[in-house]
Amino acid sequence: MREVISTNDAPKAIGPYSQAIRANGFIFVSGQTPMDPATQQMVEGGVAEQTERALKNIEGVLKAAGSSMEKIVRCGVFLKDMNDFVAMNEVYARFFRNAPPSRSTIEAARLPKDCRVEIDAIALE
Repeated sequence: MREVISTNDAPKAIGPYSQAIRANGFIFVSGQTPMDPATQQMVEGGVAEQTERALKNIEGVLKAAGSSMEKIVRCGVFLKDMNDFVAMNEVYARFFRNAPPSRSTIEAARLPKDCRVEIDAIALE
């Protein structure tokens, strides 16, 4: 079984993908950029503000799926510049205070709409 998850609490998909897919007890959240779902525009500010928005977008998708940030088991973080790691990590840590999920963080040559960070997630239902 496979179910598409969609919400207005995260930016609309800008291509042929779903915000998330529920399958076999997991929620697979597509990479979330720092777009404000209300305006469909990139938030202003640096990587800290962008990280917060991307994580809030993930939170919105998970809520629509009946899950939560506490149920995330893995995140992938893509940074435009690895020099932003410390600032990103400080914001990220606020969202995952207890038993943080596994994670990989890589520098990507270019991200959608030239944002500084994109984050995807896998969570339990």
